[in-house]
Order: sequence, then structure tokens, then C-alpha cells
Amino acid sequence: MKGYAWINAIASVCDPRSYLHFFRLIHYYGYSHVRPRRRLHAGEGTGIAPNVSFRNGERIRIGRGCRIGERCFLWAGDTTGRIEIGDHVSLAPGVFITASDYRFMAGRPFREQPKRELHVRLGNDVWLGAGVVVTAGVTVGDGCIVGAGAVVTGDLPSGCIAAGVPARVIGQRPEMSESTTP
Repeated sequence: MKGYAWINAIASVCDPRSYLHFFRLIHYYGYSHVRPRRRLHAGEGTGIAPNVSFRNGERIRIGRGCRIGERCFLWAGDTTGRIEIGDHVSLAPGVFITASDYRFMAGRPFREQPKRELHVRLGNDVWLGAGVVVTAGVTVGDGCIVGAGAVVTGDLPSGCIAAGVPARVIGQRPEMSESTTP
């Protein structure tokens, strides 16, 4: 049995498909991470995890002092849909923001449907929890906190706490006192 494991290990290392897959991964990171990242605008002091996926970076603006977590997806539209993120925004791991989705017309496969591109705006001091999805056309007001796993399909007012699928306002952030203001 042990000899068989060694043969499998050697066969795996010698398989040229493993090396071809490596080049496919390099290509993927080039078109979804490196090239679009060069086109986006990120403000001073913003930190972006190395495995964040961008689409159409030229239509993405990230403010100052933001933190974009691991495995986030920021997908602006192909032609007009923009993503605008304010200052001091935090996106936890796995957040998905898209400025483009499909319309639905009877009798046509979804891939042949026309796209709907609408701007997405996140205000200042917004925190999106792990796995939050923000759909095209949404505005999230200043100071909002959105709970993990929420799907934001409509606008959220400033200072709210939202959660759920679809996301609903479940509370308000307490006002910051002058003693806690930086």
C-alpha cells in the first residue's frame, strides 16, 4: 500500500496538466486581480487583501483608510455601473458587490438577457460583515453596519444596523459622543 502511494505522488508531480493548471491560475490572477487593480482608485491608507477580485477597475473608487478583506469581489459594470466606496469603510471577508445584474424577459436564457447596470454607493464609516452581498443600484448611507450574510437589495439609511435576506433595518447605531470622536 505504501508503494502505491509513492507511485501516485510521483505520477501527480510528473503530470504536465498540473503545470498547465499553474499557468491558468496565473492568468486568472492577472485578469481578476492585477490588471483591474491598477485601474481603480484607492485612497491613501487603504488596505486591500491580495486575493480580492475586481472587474472593470476603472469604474471602482475606494476612499481613504478603507480595509477590503480576503476573498471580496468588487464587480463594476461592463459599460456604466460604478462602485463608489467612501472613507474608512471595512469589508469583511467574502463580501460581494456588483453594479451589474441581468434583467429577465420570458423565453430567453438568462445569459442572453440584457444587463442592468446601476451605481453602487457605500457612504463613509460603513462596515459590511462577512459574506454580505450588495446588488446593483444600492446606496448604503454613512455609518451603516450590515450583518454577516445579509443581501442588500435596497437603499439603507445612514446610521442603521441592517441584517437578513433581504437586508432590513434592525436598529440604529448610537450617536458618537464628542469625547469618542477622533
